[in-house]
Amino acid sequence: MAIAAPGGEDPLEEFRRSLPAEIFEEVTAAAFAVDDKGVIVAVNGRSEKLFQMTANELVGHDAHDLLHRDSHGHPLPRSRCGLRMALLTNSTRHCELDWFTRGDDTVIGLSWVITPCELGAGALGALVLLYKPEDPADAHQDDAEVSTRLTELDRLALLAETTTQLTSTLDVDAALRRLAALTVPRLADWAVFDLITEVDEVRRALVVQHEEGVLIERPDLQGPMPPVPQESPMPLSRALRGAASTLASPAMYHGPPDSGIAVEQQRLFSETGMHSAAIAPIRGLREVLGALTLGRSRRAEPFTASDLPLLEDLTRRAGLALDNARLYERQRKVAETMQRHLLPQMPTVPGLEMTARYVPAPHASQVGGDWYDAFSLSDGATALAIGDVVGHDLDAAGGMAQIRNMLRAFVWMHPESPSVAVTHLDQAVMHIAQEPMATMVVARIARGDDGCWTLHWTNAGHPPPLLVSEDGRTRFLKGGHGMLLGTGGQGSRTDAVLTLPPRSTLVLYTDGLIESRRHTLDDGMDRLRRHAASLARRPLDSFSDSLLSQARPEDNDDDVAFLALRTPDQSHAG
Repeated sequence: MAIAAPGGEDPLEEFRRSLPAEIFEEVTAAAFAVDDKGVIVAVNGRSEKLFQMTANELVGHDAHDLLHRDSHGHPLPRSRCGLRMALLTNSTRHCELDWFTRGDDTVIGLSWVITPCELGAGALGALVLLYKPEDPADAHQDDAEVSTRLTELDRLALLAETTTQLTSTLDVDAALRRLAALTVPRLADWAVFDLITEVDEVRRALVVQHEEGVLIERPDLQGPMPPVPQESPMPLSRALRGAASTLASPAMYHGPPDSGIAVEQQRLFSETGMHSAAIAPIRGLREVLGALTLGRSRRAEPFTASDLPLLEDLTRRAGLALDNARLYERQRKVAETMQRHLLPQMPTVPGLEMTARYVPAPHASQVGGDWYDAFSLSDGATALAIGDVVGHDLDAAGGMAQIRNMLRAFVWMHPESPSVAVTHLDQAVMHIAQEPMATMVVARIARGDDGCWTLHWTNAGHPPPLLVSEDGRTRFLKGGHGMLLGTGGQGSRTDAVLTLPPRSTLVLYTDGLIESRRHTLDDGMDRLRRHAASLARRPLDSFSDSLLSQARPEDNDDDVAFLALRTPDQSHAG
């Protein structure tokens, strides 16, 4: 049992004593405890398995916000949450069928019972038990032979739910898992997805089985597949060439295999125990994207020809969803590639260490207009810039290139004052740039006659640079702050000046490093500061990689531009 308590105290100690871990784990249903606000304070191992999340991912989160959904996987209003009503009224309630999301983004139908309990130290909460519904067919958790007994209304409902689930994601893996959850165990005991990659290679992308009320992925059966044979009459080979759906059985693969794919199919039937399968191609708008195999091992009834039209309807919807997801991913990669090619090579500045990073947005998000720049000036100083153009994808990347190039020109014309250069840039972007809204920090760094490095900077609505001393002291450089570009405002801009201590590290970054949907911006900045302090004595490259890995919020879906420099020892300053 996993239990969390706030702060350094442990008010749940009495709960631990009154509900020992051994008893909690021996409950045959998934179980978790919540406090009087609905926050999960304890879970058992069956809950972790059921929701496919670890105790750390469950404990400390609001149970309703994290888990409760409607039948389409959408967030459920709190006013419709029976669990919360029972919690608020301190009563025991039962629900035959409700819907919950899991770690793999699938939705599961469950029955639940909630009853008040004392958590200890006078704190009240509730214990929640979840289990398979009494009517498994409604909750899609049944091993009964229901496939061929689906009414026309059932079929239409399944297709409608498939459309809703698949069109609400642009992630290929999420789409496959959602379709697996819709078909297993409602139609089959196994779901197998074979996809054709963009270089015409076949990959067994997902193999899922139904066991003890949950879907279990089988990575041992997944992985690369042999090439598609052009003449093979075997069911999977024909489906991957785009032929009509068909039935399959182990007997078809008893003879000598005619191809590498047939060998893999022999292994699949042997490992899974499937006695009957239905296989259909997954077609996109222009090409075959793969094939879906539904197999039965535990239920005795084999697939029949009457099951194939429904399977084809499902794969037709899957093909459209995968086509959209691939097109989206292709566009994202184009934008990311363009973004990377537009970012500059870092100059070599004698006596000064300098490095930069660009981290693209996660696969579920769009590439933004984050950028960095560094170049030498005519007076021997070095110009630095970090910025974020409002917008996403190719438009943002193109706008970033426009603004960066204009900024270089203005900084070259006014090397002595970053604020003057940014003022001219602000006036220009209103009339020239396609994406005029942007934030940035522009700076110049130069070594004086005394060997010390002096930083001049101005800030146009951007997160402040972070200065980290060698002993781990930190400060945000909040001087020189002004409005972001492209607002049309007439406010004046100023330069701030600071002499950087020896062996200090200056960090310029974009908001993707500190923003989170779960925490405030101040929390993100404090997180960045603390991690940077702990890494202060790392070599600069190691410092940068570790800071990006540790400080970036897990739920951030934005890209990150990052630039760091380190001043030398005073003994090497001359």
